[in-house]
Amino acid sequence: MANIIKRNKGWMARIYFRDDNGKRLSKSKSGFKTKGEAKAFAITMENELLKGNPLTNCETPFPKYFWDWYTTFKKPMISSRTKKSYEYTHNVIKKYFTNVALSAITRTTYQSFLNDYGENHAKETAHKINVHIRACVKNALYDNLIKRDFTEQTSVVYDNDRTQKIEYLNIDEMKRLVTHISSTLNYHFTSKYMILLDVYTGMRLGELQGLIWSDINFNFKTVSIQRAWSELDHDFKSTKNESSKRIIRVNDDIIDCLKGLKNSVNPVSDNQQVFLNQYKTVPTSNAANKTLRTALKDLGISKPSFHFHSLRHTHVAYLLANQIDLYAISKRLGHSDIGTTSHVYSYLIDEYKAKTDGQIDSVLQKIAQSEKDENQFI
Repeated sequence: MANIIKRNKGWMARIYFRDDNGKRLSKSKSGFKTKGEAKAFAITMENELLKGNPLTNCETPFPKYFWDWYTTFKKPMISSRTKKSYEYTHNVIKKYFTNVALSAITRTTYQSFLNDYGENHAKETAHKINVHIRACVKNALYDNLIKRDFTEQTSVVYDNDRTQKIEYLNIDEMKRLVTHISSTLNYHFTSKYMILLDVYTGMRLGELQGLIWSDINFNFKTVSIQRAWSELDHDFKSTKNESSKRIIRVNDDIIDCLKGLKNSVNPVSDNQQVFLNQYKTVPTSNAANKTLRTALKDLGISKPSFHFHSLRHTHVAYLLANQIDLYAISKRLGHSDIGTTSHVYSYLIDEYKAKTDGQIDSVLQKIAQSEKDENQFI
C-alpha cells in the first residue's frame, strides 16, 4: 500500500509493509518533481516487496536525506539564526559524505568523520554538528530506513586549543563594572541598561532585546521572559525552548534602575520594548558588545575574549561563588534540565569544586575530632 503526498514544491511516496514478525513498517522518499515519478518509485518498491526483497536499506545519499529531513521537520519551526546552523551542518555533511548512501554509513565511518572534523574545530562546534546528525539519524531509524543508529557509542573529538574556556569577571571586576555603568547611564543609549540587567539576571541577549514593559513587575520585583528578539528578522520570536520562559526575581537596585529608564521615556506603553534607544530601535549585538568593551577598557580590565554572553557566565560564577544551589541556577538560566547547566558550566563548577574541597575536608575532619573530644571525658 502506498501514499503519494504533495510536499512543499515536490512529491513524496510512502510505502507501508510488514516485516517477518508482522510489525507494520514504512519507507518513504521525497523530492520527486512530479506525482508520476513518486508513483513510479512506489510501484518499484512494491514490486521489490513482492519479490521478497527487504526495503529497510536507505540508498538515498546522506547529504540529501539530511536536507530533506531538515526542511521537513526543522526548518518551519526554528529561528533564522538556527537555520544557518543546520545549513552549516549540511555543508559539512556534503563535504565528508558526498554520494554516500545513508545505509552505507557505519559506526567506524562516522567515528572517522568525528575524528577528522574535530581535529581542527572547537568543542562547541563539533558537539553541535554531532547533535544535528544524531537527531537526523534517529528519524531515519524511526522510519525503518536503517537498521542501526551509527552514531551510538561514538565520541565527539575536538581541538582543545580552539576551545575557549568560559570567561567571566571576578567579583571585584564585576562590582567595578556595575559601578561604572550605573554612574554613566543615559536613557538615549540603552545598551548600558542591558548590561546591568544581564549582570543581575544572566539573561540571553535576545531575551533582553525582547522584553516589553509589561514583563517588568515593579511591585513583586520580577522580570518575566516570554519571548526573544530576532536581529535578522527585526521581529519577536519564540524563546530558545519552553523552559526558557520563566520569571526571575531581581533586587532593588536593578528595579530602581529600570524605573528610572521608564520614567525617562515619555510616553511609554506596556507593549513597548524596554530597551528602545533614541532611534526607536533595540541595540544590536554589535552595539551592546561595543559598549561593553569600551567600559572594560575604561576600567583597565583586559579580557580580549570577553563578550556580552560572558556576562551570563559572570552571573553564574557569582552565584556559584556564593554557594547557590545548581538546580536554582539552572532554573534561573532557563535550562531544560540541570544536566544542561552541568555540561555548559562544567569548567566553572570544577573550579569552584576545587575551592570548596578545603571546606569539605574541614567539615569532615570535625567528625573524627568530635569523637576524640568525647573520649577525653570518658
